[in-house]
Amino acid sequence: MYVQLKQRDMRRPPVNVSTLARMKREGEPIACLTAYDASFALLVDQSGVDLVLVGDSLGMVIQGHDTTVPVTVDDIIYHSKIVARSLTHAFLVADMPFMSYSEPEQALDNAVRLMQEGAAMMVKLEGGMGQRKIVEHLARHDIPVCAHIGLRPQSVHKIGGFRVHGRDPDQAGQMVESARRLEDAGADLVLLECVPNELGQAVARQCRVPVIGIGAGPNVDGQILVLYDMLGITQGPVPKFVRNFIDEAGSPLAACEAYVAAVKSREYPAPEHCFS
Repeated sequence: MYVQLKQRDMRRPPVNVSTLARMKREGEPIACLTAYDASFALLVDQSGVDLVLVGDSLGMVIQGHDTTVPVTVDDIIYHSKIVARSLTHAFLVADMPFMSYSEPEQALDNAVRLMQEGAAMMVKLEGGMGQRKIVEHLARHDIPVCAHIGLRPQSVHKIGGFRVHGRDPDQAGQMVESARRLEDAGADLVLLECVPNELGQAVARQCRVPVIGIGAGPNVDGQILVLYDMLGITQGPVPKFVRNFIDEAGSPLAACEAYVAAVKSREYPAPEHCFS
């Protein structure tokens, strides 16, 4: 019975929602990366990453689109299930693509597919307080949810490009309130993207659940980067918050291990990776 669990390396037991909650309570930084295929997922898992995201960023780094908007639920399912085959330790989160969660029942149907067909352990959706009903509906059906606030790449055409959010005091206050409301609705994680350091710290302090930052400063509960960015594979300009770990480490596995160590020691992000 449960042969697949016996085959796991129990010296590093699988991360789950309770693990992440404990890490926040104990002040242990949570190291997260994206992955999109089995080979890289294996390296990421071996490096000691706590959480792997199959992000709709695959639309840009894998499919070659200018935005994440063209990514479909079927795309995420395909990449999630092949990433899942290589993970024994890291917690697997899958993005809900653009317009795949506009209504509660649609969101539930697609979240179930991501978990049953894509082997995801949690789904991530973008949006502020306007997504409370969606989060409540998913949580009521025992779907673990990560709420994504701050810069929302799926809304790039509406907001007019990729830019820092929360510099305006009113907007910053609304973002803190959004995080608290989404947590109250049942979100198990909050992902906060492209905000000033002070706002990242404020959101992390106000939330009981872990807050994972990408360009949100050093005072959140964890960090995430797009794998291809931190490996220096991305062509052209990269965001300010990205640090290239491959130049220092020399191999993909060593780069991932260096990233995990830098997050755990809070060496990353450094001041040059942050917004004020």
